[in-house]
Amino acid sequence: MIRPSFGEPGQCFPLKGRSGFIEIRLRTAIVPEAVTLEHVAKSVAYDRSSAPKHCRVSGWLQEQDSTDSEAGSKKMLLLTEFTYDLEKSHAQTFKVETAASNLVDTIRLDFTSNHGSATHTCIYRLRVHGREPSSVPMLEKQS
Repeated sequence: MIRPSFGEPGQCFPLKGRSGFIEIRLRTAIVPEAVTLEHVAKSVAYDRSSAPKHCRVSGWLQEQDSTDSEAGSKKMLLLTEFTYDLEKSHAQTFKVETAASNLVDTIRLDFTSNHGSATHTCIYRLRVHGREPSSVPMLEKQS
């Protein structure tokens, strides 16, 4: 859904309005440690008002057989809340605040405002950093 744009203005995932959300299913379940949100660099774009500003990232573990309508019943964990700052780097990383033992395979980025655009908000890239759970302890329990 969101592909790296290599910093090209306009090569983003646009969402109508100043607030909204995106949900992303991860390749595999992970223990999240940080998230990185990227917008177009100041050196490349004269207008960056479409950058999300106040953001919240949540995650949950969705079973393989569940449907989208069942996702609302899953326990959504708040991973981090942050303000994307246009005066800092175009790629900003925020540490996950949740206890390290929680597995997630679905991420939701909510933004409640942007940096001034009345028409749309652009998401250029969202990365989730973490580690896959170790299978060694599970093997030891089975023996």
